[in-house]
Amino acid sequence: MNKSDMVYFDNFKECVDCSCRAARFLEDVLANYNINTIKEKRDELHELEHQGDIKKHEITEVIARAFVTPIEREDIIEISTKIDDITDSIEDVLMHVYICQVPEIRQGAVEMVKVAVSCCETLKVIMDEFVNFKRSKKLRENIIRINDLEEEGDRLYIESMYNLHKNCKDPLEVVAWRDIFGYIEKSIDTCEDTADIVQLVVMKNS
Repeated sequence: MNKSDMVYFDNFKECVDCSCRAARFLEDVLANYNINTIKEKRDELHELEHQGDIKKHEITEVIARAFVTPIEREDIIEISTKIDDITDSIEDVLMHVYICQVPEIRQGAVEMVKVAVSCCETLKVIMDEFVNFKRSKKLRENIIRINDLEEEGDRLYIESMYNLHKNCKDPLEVVAWRDIFGYIEKSIDTCEDTADIVQLVVMKNS
């Protein structure tokens, strides 16, 4: 693969790296939660999300100038958009924690975010292998791993929502946590969606 083609795969890796850093940052904030510093943490996470936006815009500009691309333009745009959605969802989690002024973090959220971190890190391996998709064995293995992680995320989401509705009597708190759990689940689901798109691209180009 020539140098001009590598820019797309390098950009995917850089975008997923933003998602990984955002997920690990969120994991640390929730594990060491302090309501008095949540605004500053929200701003820090927004800066990571902004870096991801910049990378997405960069690849859009490259596509606009390119005569040919290593995979279909639509697939490049879809993968780039999905990765950006992952980081957006991670930011939305902390944004809602801030807006709702959550006094303490539920254990279900901590466990779900751990799965989101694993999903992002697995997606990073997928993007590292994507450029060699015709020969890579690790690519398929890690796509399967993300599918397994998504199932674990679903299990934790259902369990967390069940415990929320069973044990919480404050309707405003229920609404707040319903949205927070929903955004964590969305970040996990979008990792799987991205991996599924990569799998389809591999099938189309093999």
